[in-house]
Amino acid sequence: MSDNPDSGYQVLARKYRPETFADLVGQTAMVRTLKNAFEADRIAQAFIMTGIRGTGKTTTARIIAKGINCIGEDGTGGPTTEPCGKCEHCVAIMEGRHVDVMEMDAASRTGVGDIREIIESVHYRAASARYKIYIIDEVHMLSTNAFNALLKTLEEPPEHVKFIFATTEIRKVPVTVLSRCQRFDLRRIEPEVTIALLKKIAASEKAGITEDALALITRAAEGSARDATSLLDQAISHGAGETTADQVRAMLGLADRGRVLDLFDMIMKGDAASAMSELSAQYADGADPMAVLRDLAEITHWVSVIKITPEAAEDPTVSPDERTRGQAMAAVLPMRVMTRMWQMLLKALEEVAMAPNAMMAAEMAIIRLTHVADLPSPEDLVRKLQDETPPPSGGGGGGARTSGGSERSQASSHKGGNEGASQTSGVDASFRSSSAMGNGSVVALAQAPENALALYTRFEQVVELIRANRDVKLLVDVENGLRLVSYAPGRVEFEPTADAPRDLAQRLGQRLQGWTGARWAISVVDNGGAATIAETRDADGEALKSEARAHPLVQAVLSTFPAARITEIRTAKDIETDAAAVALPEVEDEWDPFEEE
Repeated sequence: MSDNPDSGYQVLARKYRPETFADLVGQTAMVRTLKNAFEADRIAQAFIMTGIRGTGKTTTARIIAKGINCIGEDGTGGPTTEPCGKCEHCVAIMEGRHVDVMEMDAASRTGVGDIREIIESVHYRAASARYKIYIIDEVHMLSTNAFNALLKTLEEPPEHVKFIFATTEIRKVPVTVLSRCQRFDLRRIEPEVTIALLKKIAASEKAGITEDALALITRAAEGSARDATSLLDQAISHGAGETTADQVRAMLGLADRGRVLDLFDMIMKGDAASAMSELSAQYADGADPMAVLRDLAEITHWVSVIKITPEAAEDPTVSPDERTRGQAMAAVLPMRVMTRMWQMLLKALEEVAMAPNAMMAAEMAIIRLTHVADLPSPEDLVRKLQDETPPPSGGGGGGARTSGGSERSQASSHKGGNEGASQTSGVDASFRSSSAMGNGSVVALAQAPENALALYTRFEQVVELIRANRDVKLLVDVENGLRLVSYAPGRVEFEPTADAPRDLAQRLGQRLQGWTGARWAISVVDNGGAATIAETRDADGEALKSEARAHPLVQAVLSTFPAARITEIRTAKDIETDAAAVALPEVEDEWDPFEEE
């Protein structure tokens, strides 16, 4: 760093680049670890620094290089975490011209040939410094062959060599390299720390800048000290005196945060005309439509977080007025509305990015948001429809229930008069307990009757046996390809459909014998078969849909939403079956020999 006024202008990011560990901001944990390592003379042979841009990875690497090679102003010092900055090594490293400190950008030198130069040079001792140091920036850009060539040297480097790597993509660095390095994760700089740093630099530069302007810069920097310093440099030039939040907002292409909150309010109230006028006014004042939508998305996220964790409102980058408005919004806006707003804004951002005219796309997005934001919740909509729907003829008022109540039970009982259709499972208790084993196989229980076929008095119980054993292919083939002619325990006679597998009878017989321990006679005939299970199910489903369409509440929904359609009907039996499938099997208390004395 030079203070000579004749030496030309130096950007603030370089002018105020940290030169010692004390100058590093926001990395307390890393600095403490390095200080302890230096004091105990336990300096690692290789370091790797990772973190987002601008957190100080390369700067830290240079400070380590200075600390390792510093000899003090009197020339007798040893490795230190507080390099003097005056000795020949400190000055040369600071200016990037030290012969024993080699910096390499892996983004431009990715090949194995570049690494081979390093490998060949490590055997020669440092020319003047205590250690020869190799700093490789963006090390994740090295090729696989280059990494492999470096491994052996990295594992057993000469005593006079240290490696320092920096990367923003730590996941792209091979584990074999990471395991040979001491890793430091540089954190994002906290907003309070960034604001304090910017205030200090602005004071040193004798530049006036408001608190709100610093908060905007800090928010835009997203935890990067270098980005914050660069934006401050630009803001000071833009302000040409005292820099205000409006000037920084114009510089960054942002909309006024207060006006974006106003726009957010208008959208949430469903006031499309006012929202469109506000968007047009912001656009006329220079706001980028994409930036406005991004701000709306950021506010949606921020208010949602405040709703869950109220302490999140205490953000130093947020003004007191904005904080108060955000807390008020979080208190009244339902989470369902906020999540819907978030999803629609993400879609709108994609549309604006692809549209030939960003403003037109943003206007269409705002119109859509205002029409959707005030939609009632599904519960409110059903309640409203119920209030507006007259009770069905026949009295009782119970026919309007559609959530798995008596109507669905009645519907399922009308399926051809088959009593077994209303049962959760056609298999008796002993079979149900045997099919609930953890491995999905059916085993004979001690309490089972001697004649295993007595458990299967109806064909529906055979189908349940296939389902319990999770033979999906056989189950699909039986449901779609088998037209039952006659059934008796141990005997199945059926007519196959045109597309039924040829080995259906053979596979069915083998599986049933294996599961029950008894021989089954499976016969195939040419005609006389009933409808398949799938055909019956489809017919029953269509009958249920017709019955549902006749319900007054469903008619009210269809008249309110003409494009709606019935896609699925779940009966009480379906709900019970699904609940039984996902429920954990009951485990009977096992006998504990230690309980009995």
